[in-house]
Amino acid sequence: MSGPAAARAGAHAFVDDLDDPVLSPGDRHHLDRVLRLHTGALISIADGRGRWRLARFGPSLSPDGPVETEPAPRPELAVAFALVKGDRPEWVVQKLTELGVDRIVPMHTERCVVRWDGARADRHLERLRTVVREAAMQSRRAWLPTVEPVQPFAAVATRPGAALARADGEPPCLARPLLLVGPEGGWSSAEEAAVTAAVRLGDQVLRAETAAVTAGALLAALRSGLVREPRPPLTLSG
Repeated sequence: MSGPAAARAGAHAFVDDLDDPVLSPGDRHHLDRVLRLHTGALISIADGRGRWRLARFGPSLSPDGPVETEPAPRPELAVAFALVKGDRPEWVVQKLTELGVDRIVPMHTERCVVRWDGARADRHLERLRTVVREAAMQSRRAWLPTVEPVQPFAAVATRPGAALARADGEPPCLARPLLLVGPEGGWSSAEEAAVTAAVRLGDQVLRAETAAVTAGALLAALRSGLVREPRPPLTLSG
């Protein structure tokens, strides 16, 4: 979201219906008790699918202005990251959301130490989606990113535009908008053989979670035009 109207809003929240907006109990508590918004304060509300408008905060939300539509950004940016320990997956998805990544894919790889299965996977997915929603509110996004259930490497490797994050790869480009980031132990030889395209993220050795966020930052910078894709060198004809 951008523009003078959005800039005037004191907070941002997601609702199911922009014409009859109702805050969830958790969002209302956050706006009322944490941000301490006063009745009549201007906020922005979105449906998570690109539509948003301004509203006045109070015991009920009062729409204040037309519904705006923000086109889905193209190309869709996606980062698939190998699962890491502790609460680091939550940190990864939070930062990828703030950066503007559209699709986030937790992934099992051969050298993953962490495995999510069954009910445990469901609990983690629910938590990640909550983190994404909160981060999208903080960063004023009209579109909620998609967080997929944990996927096996093979299910992600064959998707269009996929590339491995690897030290010997090419510079990132929007022709490869899906970056796969491996675990601390790196890719197996079979995984490297399965995806021929590779993209490098820099000259330093990064922790797995740092690499995932770096991948998202580079893709987002390319799509926004903050940085430009490298051009092939000119050849002089004799």
